Amino acid sequence: MGLLDFDAKPDAYGVMGNPIGHSRSPQIHAQFARQTKQRLTYEAILVDLGGLEQAVGNFQGSGGKGLNITVPFKEDAFRLVDELSLRAKRAQAVNTIKINEDGTLLGENTDGVGLVRDLTDNLKFSLQDKRILVLGAGGAVRGVLAPLLMKNPAKLTIANRTVSKAELLAISFGDLGTVTASAFERLAEPFDLIINGTAASLAGELPPLPDGLVTANTLCYDMMYSAKPTPFMLWGSAQGAGEVADGLGMLVEQAAESFKIWRGAEPETAAVIGAIRAELRGS
Repeated sequence: MGLLDFDAKPDAYGVMGNPIGHSRSPQIHAQFARQTKQRLTYEAILVDLGGLEQAVGNFQGSGGKGLNITVPFKEDAFRLVDELSLRAKRAQAVNTIKINEDGTLLGENTDGVGLVRDLTDNLKFSLQDKRILVLGAGGAVRGVLAPLLMKNPAKLTIANRTVSKAELLAISFGDLGTVTASAFERLAEPFDLIINGTAASLAGELPPLPDGLVTANTLCYDMMYSAKPTPFMLWGSAQGAGEVADGLGMLVEQAAESFKIWRGAEPETAAVIGAIRAELRGS
């Protein structure tokens, strides 16, 4: 090791989005780095709409090693990268970019893995042979369907205000299991797991759901998270759900998968989830 090696810059990572000020990713990856004794930096980067390609190029030119991509750039990143993982191809969206030594960009999608790990590892909810209802048909939903179906549920129903969008997803993912589409108002049977993948919670709203979808054994899971229960979680509790949960665990678990892709190290997530949850409650 030469003398100058001691002054080598730490590897640089970041998350790009718009807006980005609310992101917990820098905090999450800083804790992962401390846990695994990795020397790196991680910053939140605000990107102008339409400016992802230039922003990624600038980051790469400055020696950056990897990026997370969040709203509204995941589909832009899908088109930008040189190589796609199978998960990213299925999702048609990229939330993780690894900058290879030869300068090529590998696109990954860790959202579905994060959701499944939160459900199965943290919440101890088995997906096998379960009846799953997924609300919404946008990019957030598309990114999680394949990992859910790989766990062999009995059936998966996609409900959306515009039914044609749900039908397209049902066709696209039908090779992985039994997938059906429905309008919200046509839902008429109980489910074991209901996942809210719409953005309604961000606006303090709720999809127009009928009664009769929830039993005492149902888990109602919102992919969004906040300091207080979301409108969807409150609906689930009022309907008699056995358990309600938000998406904080999914956020941390998908970040852990990104960290593993970049660094080859698997961080421990429970303490990070607990720390952020405590901060949210205190805010």
